[in-house]
Amino acid sequence: MKQIGVGLLGFGTVGAGVVDGLQRNRALLSARLGVDVVVRRIADLDITTPRGVAVDPAVLTTDAQAAIADPGVDIVVELIGGTGAARVLMKAALEAGKSVVTANKKLLAEHGEALFALAQKRNVDIYFGASVGGGIPIVRVLREGLVGNAVVRIHGILNGTCNYILTRMEREGLPFGTVLAEAQRLGYAEADPALDIDGFDTAHKAAILALLSYGFHVPMASVPVEGIRGLDGLDVTYARELGYRIKLLACVARVDGAVAVRVGPTLVPLNHMLASVAGVFNAVMVRGDMTGDTLYYGRGAGREPTASTVIGDIADIARNLRTRQARHSRAAQNARETPRLCAADETRSAFYLRLMVRDEAGSLGRFTGILGAHGVSIAAVMQKAAGSEAAGFVPVVALTHAAQEASLNAALDEITASGVVSMRPVRLRLLEE
Repeated sequence: MKQIGVGLLGFGTVGAGVVDGLQRNRALLSARLGVDVVVRRIADLDITTPRGVAVDPAVLTTDAQAAIADPGVDIVVELIGGTGAARVLMKAALEAGKSVVTANKKLLAEHGEALFALAQKRNVDIYFGASVGGGIPIVRVLREGLVGNAVVRIHGILNGTCNYILTRMEREGLPFGTVLAEAQRLGYAEADPALDIDGFDTAHKAAILALLSYGFHVPMASVPVEGIRGLDGLDVTYARELGYRIKLLACVARVDGAVAVRVGPTLVPLNHMLASVAGVFNAVMVRGDMTGDTLYYGRGAGREPTASTVIGDIADIARNLRTRQARHSRAAQNARETPRLCAADETRSAFYLRLMVRDEAGSLGRFTGILGAHGVSIAAVMQKAAGSEAAGFVPVVALTHAAQEASLNAALDEITASGVVSMRPVRLRLLEE
């Protein structure tokens, strides 16, 4: 049986899971693929620390370039992460005429256009199923299963750290900082959690989903990103009282011929399927013009779920090599027109507002009047009991009808400057149906 050699760059948690899975299911894969997939080289700066998987010491190396150049390596798997060494090594693999599997969403979101062009030039593949959703096959779904659909929109919970924090804040009434510290202790959050809690990890994944859905590379600097850092537990509580649950959502959608891509904490109705996604789990809801809504749910990270998706990509390339059918990097083939990317203030949404309103007659009318003057109408409003937040002010929570974001922002600027509130109002989006 023909052998297909794999060179693994990065022997961390996921890399060890890939090696374990390929070894454990080697016979199963051979029967299904018609080729024998063998790990020929494993490159890492640390090749002495035990990884919980037995490997032949002869395949270990600290020289990643040598692993790429090895004539016995047909597929290069990049699991280093980041955009430094990983970018250099992926380019080297593609230049050498070798297909690449990666889970590196940051690299693809920021440098994918050049890398996919290089793959197409060299007539090789880049597979990246594990870059979004870990063990959820959302990349494969968009690339294959829904290929006959025009994607109307995508809503995704794509960061387990943030979802874990939001779940515990709601269920236990704990403040953001307390839950973040617990997430770090449990290993769900990094020592520096900024990439997760500030929304950028989710934004990288949203850019990849936009590429798959609409065939163009999204400039990351153009993606509006709001994270959950410092989210007030009051808003989690008030949202629940209004029938909503706060989730950090990636939203990708067609809007009047343009494409909107954004990330931010969003109020999701309690009866919506995404509202039930708890803890470290991820989920993606895709609306196709033919299928309607479909939901994909599972573990978005972790050794075995992510390794499973990486192995699926290796298997796809192995099939291509067996039949000698290079696919020219299927993401690159998706490129069509480059649609206009919506600016943040162009989009429309209903909003949740929390204001600390001056406790005197007429204050409520003043802020609603300012909103109305900017074309923002109120759908519901409730006044909460005054606490110790600010003497002379009371909390008011309002839900708006759908409004242009630019109009709402202008109204909030005016409300803040008017003195009718003690601080700039909190503003969160509602999930659009």
